[in-house]
Amino acid sequence: MVSANNLIAGKWTVGSQGERSVVSPYDGKQIGTYSVPSLEQINTAIRSASEAQKAWGRLPIKERSKVLFNFRNILLRDIDKISKIKGAECGKVFDEAKAGLMKGIEVLEYALSIQNLDTGGKTEVSRGVSCEYRREALGVVANITPFNFPAMVPMWTIPIAIALGNSYVWKPSDKTPLTSFFIAEALKEAGLPDGVFTVLHGGHETVNAIIDHPAVKAIGFVGSTKIAKLVYQRGTQLGKRVLALGGAKNHIVLLPDANLEISGVGISDSFTGCAGQRCMAASVLLAVGDTNGHIEQIVKRASSLELGKQMGAIITKEQIQFLNNAIAAAEKAGAKVILDGRKAKAPPGMEGGNWIGPTILDNVQPNSEASKVELFGPVLSIIRCKDISQAMSIANSSEYGNACSVFTSNGGLAERVAREAQAGMVGVNVGVPVPREPFSFGGTMESKFGHGDITGEQSLNFWSNYKKVTVKWEMQSDSNWMS
Repeated sequence: MVSANNLIAGKWTVGSQGERSVVSPYDGKQIGTYSVPSLEQINTAIRSASEAQKAWGRLPIKERSKVLFNFRNILLRDIDKISKIKGAECGKVFDEAKAGLMKGIEVLEYALSIQNLDTGGKTEVSRGVSCEYRREALGVVANITPFNFPAMVPMWTIPIAIALGNSYVWKPSDKTPLTSFFIAEALKEAGLPDGVFTVLHGGHETVNAIIDHPAVKAIGFVGSTKIAKLVYQRGTQLGKRVLALGGAKNHIVLLPDANLEISGVGISDSFTGCAGQRCMAASVLLAVGDTNGHIEQIVKRASSLELGKQMGAIITKEQIQFLNNAIAAAEKAGAKVILDGRKAKAPPGMEGGNWIGPTILDNVQPNSEASKVELFGPVLSIIRCKDISQAMSIANSSEYGNACSVFTSNGGLAERVAREAQAGMVGVNVGVPVPREPFSFGGTMESKFGHGDITGEQSLNFWSNYKKVTVKWEMQSDSNWMS
């Protein structure tokens, strides 16, 4: 049993609003607890973060980076332990849980490079006058993270925001709060000063209190589009920076000339990975022309996955019911279920968990719920298309703009999809087109509210300010209007 309390001023503090249970999606058994802070405790935490930031922000970035380097080594040392607990609380199989943490460490490694890559700049702009850039921290920043990636998503922002000199307040999902204890302990062991990193648990009351606090200057969020909009609206109305990432309905264009093995593996793994509970999962397959052989390969690979070993569980029983209803509705609307995950059996000893197998729906209509609504589960909807123009029209009719991929052997057609897709991230023969650092992560339209991206080079200007300094020391004998 893991107890996740609130990290306030460097000390683990029991929240006065009560203790809550954490249940594993694998078997429905309790694996830990967390406690919810009061408004007074939240305010105390943020005041402490604000005070701690003053000294932290004055340190040269190279000194701050030493702490983050220690943090990296501790995470690598404890990676199996952390991966097991994060897998248990969010339902991921071990390899997926570990891969998510490794991606977070990759962002950490990028943050370590900032000290050498982001050196500002100084130029003599006219005789006797120079201008320079100085990057400065905002102060206290906050991040609100989802259940599906308890380590990776917070690690998108923790290293960069802290490297830039901010204090960081983290509100983990109340479904997966346990991982935060291990991340915070690793930062404490790495030498991060008390108060620079804060963990606060709870639901919307905690979120609202964090957003509303005047010391919090910027808010990051990852979750559903509905909540992303609310967070964005609340924060921006208070004059704060907000970058809120929402939901998705990702499309894959499958062309007849695609490599059978690459498309079979890439598309199957895209919609079944993390049991479909990720904003980058394939959701709609736009099958152009005769692609029956490719679809057979997708079905073959997806149907071979063993629950509990190669594909994890669904976060709640309520989500299982939602998926079952969505599949039934699609079937009633005329779709053909060619792989039915509702018939899958729970792994031995895990009958109390939340299980559903990979599901593939064929001949889905473009305007149906299955093709429009984010289901957030291992469900792939196939829409048959006569040509690539129809496929792109359907893809671009979505309100979301997170990801779009194409599987083909034709470079010209691949470039056409990359050019026409109204999505922030595009893949060619890649089912999950998540960019690698320093290329940044972020979608468009209803998948993102705010400007810039949450990782990579694009994130630096979100988590910091650029101060411009102009210097003149003496009069010039031949001065002009520029000097």
